[in-house]
Amino acid sequence: MGYFNCFALGFFVALSLASIDVGVASRHLQQLPPIPTLPTTTLPPFPSIPNLPQPSIPSFPRPGALPPLPAIPALPTLPSVPRATLPPLPSMPSIPTIPTTIPSIPFFSPPPSPSP
Repeated sequence: MGYFNCFALGFFVALSLASIDVGVASRHLQQLPPIPTLPTTTLPPFPSIPNLPQPSIPSFPRPGALPPLPAIPALPTLPSVPRATLPPLPSMPSIPTIPTTIPSIPFFSPPPSPSP
């Protein structure tokens, strides 16, 4: 959390120092004399677009008029691969059970008090 506070403070300081330059630049621009207006020129008119002849679109055959596609030949059959048989797995030894009861702690009697 302390690292974040240090990072936030550094970011705030950097942002403050960067904005000082912007303020100085804006004041400098405000104190300049007004910029004279530039002369404008008139643009020539755009030429008119000529009327071009429209191309004729050729007619294509209809999908029903196409010849049928050739039949796909049958794939050759692959020979059968012999199956590997695995030997049976050995039986796992039984896992000992964890006792769920807590054994009682023996309570010793306090030592006898010395007699006066």
